[in-house]
Amino acid sequence: MPNSGEEWQVARRRKGAGRKGKIPHTARHEPGHADAVDTDRTKQRITETMAELRCADFWLEWRDRLTAVAKADFPEVGGDPAAGADPGPEGGDRARELPSGTQECVCYGLGSFSSCVTARYQLAMLLLILESLKIPMERCSVYDPVFSSGEMEEGKRAVSRPTLFYLMHCGKALYNNLLWKNWSRDALPLLTIIGNSFAGIQDRMIQRELQRDYSYIAHAVCVCEEWPLPCPSRLLDTFNDTALITFKPCGLCKLPQSTWGEAPEPQYQHCPDLEIIQRGPQR
Repeated sequence: MPNSGEEWQVARRRKGAGRKGKIPHTARHEPGHADAVDTDRTKQRITETMAELRCADFWLEWRDRLTAVAKADFPEVGGDPAAGADPGPEGGDRARELPSGTQECVCYGLGSFSSCVTARYQLAMLLLILESLKIPMERCSVYDPVFSSGEMEEGKRAVSRPTLFYLMHCGKALYNNLLWKNWSRDALPLLTIIGNSFAGIQDRMIQRELQRDYSYIAHAVCVCEEWPLPCPSRLLDTFNDTALITFKPCGLCKLPQSTWGEAPEPQYQHCPDLEIIQRGPQR
């Protein structure tokens, strides 16, 4: 991480279970690519991009919206993560170590920031968000098949504490899978999503196909709170159609009780261009 003593984390796979590890010094442009990356030069570019964005008017709007929403939902967000920490006995409740605000961050679909300008801007923005929300970098996991073939994530990640998901230009199935895995009145309010606008997805799709293939997005668009995030014309390929999405418990009451029954896992039988690599059914 530029200008700090921390290192951000790239999620890895081992024996079918997720874990976190430091970013490799020879990140790949794509799985199996043989060329090593100039790590120092890459870090310098990320630092420069962060400095550029930090002075941009649109970032200031992002920052103000993010912090306002975080403080409204979790009044203690932005405090010292160590304040009031109760480490407890080894193996105890890890959630007590953190404030009641957003506690973790998960990033999908970042891409090769060492070789792609778009991915570098998206990474720089992610680092600014972590900085503003005071989310420690060791609590940020980054998944993308470009890092290794073991990171072909489908977004089926259940949460148990407030978690920010950073999903820039990810496929609809990934959003749908994330919603499915957390489809309950208790879990959805723990999600904060920065990614493609659900309203935009709805507008661009035939309604019957949205309800058939991405039913969780179809339900969520009716009950989520969504704030469009601005984007300058020069960065339309990087941040266009981006929104901040949250779920308030009172909003979820708009859905009928039957919605919260057995939630079938999405199958996508009618979606030839799925934009994710499927691993198979799970619960």
